[in-house]
Amino acid sequence: MREGYEGTGPGAITPDGCAVELYARLPVGEEPDVIAAAVPAGAHILELGSGVGRVTHPLLERGFTVTAVDESADMLARVRGARTIRSSIEDLDLGETFDVVMLASFLVHAGDEEVRRGILRTCARHVADGGCVLIQREGADYHTDVPRERVDPSGFTVRIASVEPAGEGVDSVRAEYVFPDAVWTQTFLSRPLTKEQFESALAEAGLEVDTYLTPDGMWVRAVPSA
Repeated sequence: MREGYEGTGPGAITPDGCAVELYARLPVGEEPDVIAAAVPAGAHILELGSGVGRVTHPLLERGFTVTAVDESADMLARVRGARTIRSSIEDLDLGETFDVVMLASFLVHAGDEEVRRGILRTCARHVADGGCVLIQREGADYHTDVPRERVDPSGFTVRIASVEPAGEGVDSVRAEYVFPDAVWTQTFLSRPLTKEQFESALAEAGLEVDTYLTPDGMWVRAVPSA
């Protein structure tokens, strides 16, 4: 387990505290629609941090080709129909480029700034000329509207139970997922980034914002800097 990260509940837990069984249960949200609307039809997507394929599989169904990367073999074992590569994101160097590189799950908010830099360098290294990088950011009140919870229509509750300062601009976040038959928790480190800090981090990696894809600014399309 990575320092500052923890997970509890049934089944395998990844080094960043994610429960494989939990992510296999979570429903697909709007992500595939946002992605499909932002990139060319049939694009080859490098999905960084694919997990069990919750987004991978809908993208495949929409006609995209996906290379799925995750550090957890247990997660990748659930992925079907995509090329899979086991690796940490910050260490990935495939020697090839892709139409689209996707970084979802708020991974750009990694608590360790060096890890974040490595992740964004990986994005820049793997995006083709004329391609783009899709990044999911935290919402504006993610660290301050706490505690909060949402009851999913499928019958479970997701709760951000606490956000506590962990030093040097990083917060320790505790999330809870309550199902009728099981409960999972995840504690992880997250660094809030203002819009300016986010764009500065992109620039450091040789990327720049092309457009904010959603009204809340949580999905962003970036391109290599001119």
